[in-house]
Amino acid sequence: MKLLSFVADGSERVGLLSGAGVIDLTARLGLSQLPEAFARKSEIEALDLSQADFNADAITYLPAVTKPERIFCIGLNYRSHLLETGREAGPEPMIFTRFASSQAAHGQPLIRPKVSDHFDFEGELALIIGRDCRHVPQEKAWDVIGGYACYNDGSIRDWQKHTSQFIPGKNFPQTGGFGPWVVTPDEIEDITKASLVTRLNGEEMQRAVISDLVFDIPRLIAYCSTFSPLSAGDVIVTGTTGGVGAARKPPVWMKPGDTVEVEITGVGTLVNTIADE
Repeated sequence: MKLLSFVADGSERVGLLSGAGVIDLTARLGLSQLPEAFARKSEIEALDLSQADFNADAITYLPAVTKPERIFCIGLNYRSHLLETGREAGPEPMIFTRFASSQAAHGQPLIRPKVSDHFDFEGELALIIGRDCRHVPQEKAWDVIGGYACYNDGSIRDWQKHTSQFIPGKNFPQTGGFGPWVVTPDEIEDITKASLVTRLNGEEMQRAVISDLVFDIPRLIAYCSTFSPLSAGDVIVTGTTGGVGAARKPPVWMKPGDTVEVEITGVGTLVNTIADE
């Protein structure tokens, strides 16, 4: 299933993208937030999908999960990115947090803040947790994934480097793209074989296979669920690969009028333009 959060007729809704268009799960099943769909999958599958409630081009996307309780981002989690930064992998994942207010939807502009022009792209795979869990062993980690989405962990590099803590550079409003939708695991045979590609104005900037992660998906879920309980709808953004703008000579920064795309095989393509604050 492709599940999405969207606005239509002036109200926020949860939907299912089908061949006919968008099925309104808020109207049909009373869903108010996308994570509720994970526990009601059988009800959704029983719906008549032959008649859509909205055309896909008649909706406004929202961030795939609009109000995640937790957004954990993994830093330096591809070897190619470690090499270009001159750093080495630590014994455990590097983790920082994002706030929900820092996210932007598919088709919505990412906002370059007025205090910086060092706005960088980071194409990533996001994991969306499907049910409440804690102390998940690695061998059970796949069972708690509700779905996958594309993510652009947009970074204000100079603010990110003010100290060893990344949080300031990662939480300016509307700087992180998330969407267009959440794809449930049954739609993808093996996510580790998927390709991750980032394009800026049509030019390929990043490319990796998900299996290139330093700390793989089971390890990330096990680690995060140990220091924190995880709830349905929580997001783990798994890290970016080499090719970021800051590592290029000269550096490449996103600027107003640019278009940035993050594409993951079997998941979809997240598209955002860039605008000034």
